[in-house]
Amino acid sequence: MKSNVFLIRYLSGRIMLATLFMLAVLGSGCSVQSPANAQKKSVAIRTLIVGGGSSHNFDKWYKEVDVATLAKDGFADVKYTSNVSEILPQLAELDVLILANNQPMEDPALRKAIFAFAAAGKGLVLAHAGLWYNWKDWPEYNLQLAAGGSNGHDKYGPFKVTVVDAKHPVTSGVPEKFSLNDELYYYRADPKGPGIKVLASASVQDSDVVYPSVFVINNSKARIIGLALGHDSSSHDLPAYHTLLRNAVKWVSRK
Repeated sequence: MKSNVFLIRYLSGRIMLATLFMLAVLGSGCSVQSPANAQKKSVAIRTLIVGGGSSHNFDKWYKEVDVATLAKDGFADVKYTSNVSEILPQLAELDVLILANNQPMEDPALRKAIFAFAAAGKGLVLAHAGLWYNWKDWPEYNLQLAAGGSNGHDKYGPFKVTVVDAKHPVTSGVPEKFSLNDELYYYRADPKGPGIKVLASASVQDSDVVYPSVFVINNSKARIIGLALGHDSSSHDLPAYHTLLRNAVKWVSRK
């Protein structure tokens, strides 16, 4: 009788060990996704930055620095191009299109597709040179998507940016005031356009004149942000700019 009890206990122990071993083997082949990793995957915002044109080092500041800023911690799945013919084939897969270029975009199909992208409720960030009056043969861009534009800027140098709407998601975590060297764009909203909501403004040195630096461009379908900062390292390497750029991409993407 005692031998039977001993045998039963022995076999039970062996079965338990075998079961634990099998579970360990199976577990090693299955990756359990942590909440942090799941969150990263869920917010990987598909983004394309478009640069290229004159007067700016687009490859340095947008292709290298801004791509790294957005890709950090899996925040965005971000690509860059200075070839405008590469925009159209990628639009259908994007959450956000960042237009920082001042080179021509002459293809009628591309122009139509950018407006269709906005009409589909996608996200646009019009950055620095993308807020200029670049294309006289495409006034609809400035009137409807940029809600205005800039025909000039202050001499490159220091100025102060002041957040005027600290409650908006785009300005979350941004200092109330910060200074940098940049081209202070003389952006003006077109009274015939959809209008803007200023989130941060910049003041010309030794003057009471202020211009929008960060703003929401009203649109019935899309979310569009204008980001006038961005000439060189003074902005692109600035933590406040990093926060603004990431916040802008997140907000317009609705992610």
